[in-house]
Amino acid sequence: MTNAVDVRTAAAEFDRAAVADVESAAEDERKQVLSQFPLEEWAELPLERYALGQGAPPESGPTYCRLMEFGTPHLGSIKGGSAAKHIMYRHNSGEWKLAAPLRGMDPQDAWAELRGQFVRAFDAVGAGDFEALDELEVLRYGPALVTKTLATYFPEHFLPIYAGEHLRRFVALLLGDADQGDASAWRINRRLLKLVQVQPEFKGWTRHEVMRFLYEHFDPRPRQRTIWKIAPGERGRLWEECRDGEFICVGWDELGDLGQYQSDTELKQALDAHWPRGSGGSLTLARRLLAFRDLEAGDRVVANRGTDEVLATGRVDGSYRYDPDRPEFHHVVPVAWDLSPAQKLSKPQHGWRSTFAKVDPSLFARFTAHNAGSGSVPGTGQAQAGAPVALPEDVQVVLDALERKGQVILHGPPGTGKTRLALGAALALDGRADALGADARQRAEAQAEMLHGDRVRMVTFHPSYGYEDFVEGFKPDLSATGPGLTLALTDGLFHTLCSRAAAHPDQTFLLVVDEINRGDLPRIFGELITLLELDKRNLPVALPVSKRRFSVPPNVRVIGTMNTADRSISHLDAAVRRRFAFLPVGPDPDAVSGTVGPLDLAAFFESLNTRIAHHLDADHQIGHAYLLRDGEPIATEEDLAAAFHHEVIPLLEDYCLGRADLLHRILGGLVDAETGRPLLMPPQDLADALATEFTSGVPGPDA
Repeated sequence: MTNAVDVRTAAAEFDRAAVADVESAAEDERKQVLSQFPLEEWAELPLERYALGQGAPPESGPTYCRLMEFGTPHLGSIKGGSAAKHIMYRHNSGEWKLAAPLRGMDPQDAWAELRGQFVRAFDAVGAGDFEALDELEVLRYGPALVTKTLATYFPEHFLPIYAGEHLRRFVALLLGDADQGDASAWRINRRLLKLVQVQPEFKGWTRHEVMRFLYEHFDPRPRQRTIWKIAPGERGRLWEECRDGEFICVGWDELGDLGQYQSDTELKQALDAHWPRGSGGSLTLARRLLAFRDLEAGDRVVANRGTDEVLATGRVDGSYRYDPDRPEFHHVVPVAWDLSPAQKLSKPQHGWRSTFAKVDPSLFARFTAHNAGSGSVPGTGQAQAGAPVALPEDVQVVLDALERKGQVILHGPPGTGKTRLALGAALALDGRADALGADARQRAEAQAEMLHGDRVRMVTFHPSYGYEDFVEGFKPDLSATGPGLTLALTDGLFHTLCSRAAAHPDQTFLLVVDEINRGDLPRIFGELITLLELDKRNLPVALPVSKRRFSVPPNVRVIGTMNTADRSISHLDAAVRRRFAFLPVGPDPDAVSGTVGPLDLAAFFESLNTRIAHHLDADHQIGHAYLLRDGEPIATEEDLAAAFHHEVIPLLEDYCLGRADLLHRILGGLVDAETGRPLLMPPQDLADALATEFTSGVPGPDA
């Protein structure tokens, strides 16, 4: 993340006095916890005083889990995600959700076991036996809650930092060692505390000063997060309430607290139960609701009215809460609003008809241009000279995987943007991250310039591509002037890249392999497949053709892309699979948010893919690129007809291999039942036919 000099410099400049009020509030919250849940009473604490999901809070106050997650923000946050972090809780359905070691047990018996492990943990820490904590298996299923609990009751032994990944990053910052294995959050917390205690720059600092300093200067979440457009009710009817109360709220109240849902599939099932076959019961909506629930402080949002009016932009300054005392729209996230970007847009945003929509960073930059002089344009990934560029989340995930594994394969159905993502990661590695937020033409120019440089190479594998192309081999010498064919030893693409990397060890070199699964990978890589492992970099081998010594430098990275419709991951050589991280790149309904006449493009896209996954498999879904034109969702009947008849239909016919019955089950009434051929209709009628077949709530013929 940085080096020790950066830490010392930042620590010297940190205003410790500014933490005093926060620290005082934290101590008040700690006393509240100790007062309501004294340590000596834990052995007899009843379940109804511990767990979430039991209706109205008891007269004695909030449950322990509610107090720790929602009532003690200054002690350090454990918000976000589902209620599974609490190890056991009562679901809205009335069912008790239990961590794996407790499943199958009666709730009271499960609580007795969990409570007993909490008590044993308290006894162990009180006796200074921190090793004994790792023997408490059930507590490992709630690492953030348990670590916050220990830091609350025993503040002298723990820092107020509870997320395992954050703790790992901070340890790596101070120690230069990111390898913590599968150590528990409380163990890494203790290690970080010991590191802080021996750092001279932190001498005399309180634990809260250390925590605030680390998050303020070395936030482990530097990536650019999604910017969401969220409508405050139909036609913005709740805007005044949201503006004055400084929050944003959404409906679907029948779902109850969104914190009780652990996955998008579970939430989709709840949506389907309340709105069967309606627009509410979609996987896309489930994912958007979970994204709303998991908004973090600092995230940016846009409030809109209709498709062409920005009411305000805002910065999230708290965490999601479910507020059943409101008359409607019980799902609430606090937001500090900025009204100055309010404006009518020059053209409608077709994707803004729904409650949620992703906002392109460049569009957000135009909303907030009045803030451009403050150092950076929020959400654009572009900053003033010298300021770090925040990367899009998907690009950061690829870079993290490359750092961890050395090579990555991006896999998914055709048209999901795998190559675009690979080149985006390449731009970031090549120091051109500012191009990620540029328009399509500028991004393409940056990519072309990058590929003409020395640090990034791109190749497409195919069945005839071989070891001699990739590593080395004898090829015709076109410069030879003598009679007959002259062969010369020639370095392959990867050999050349590795040679350059070895000569510049302070720079990162990258190979992008498009359609990596179309090549015979064991033949192409040969003995070098072993050298890809990070712990075997710089290990020399003798190449079988030339007998030269060769090694793969540690500063070489590889990104491959593969269409799962062509060949599944299971068909890849096992040795190859072990050496690559595999990142799925799936169809993104948000990318095609928009309307064409009566057709909701995203709903059609999701419904079509649901049928394809059901009747074929998920690998044969279609990507969002089929419904984009120049990077934007198609918006005219003519473009829709061209995409559907000339791209989608031929692809599906190829997948169905002449089986008219299978094509009919996917396309329903859009296939002639007698001939088995797709219907041809004028563009102006196609949008209506697709809306009727896929988005009206009417099931498919075999659904």
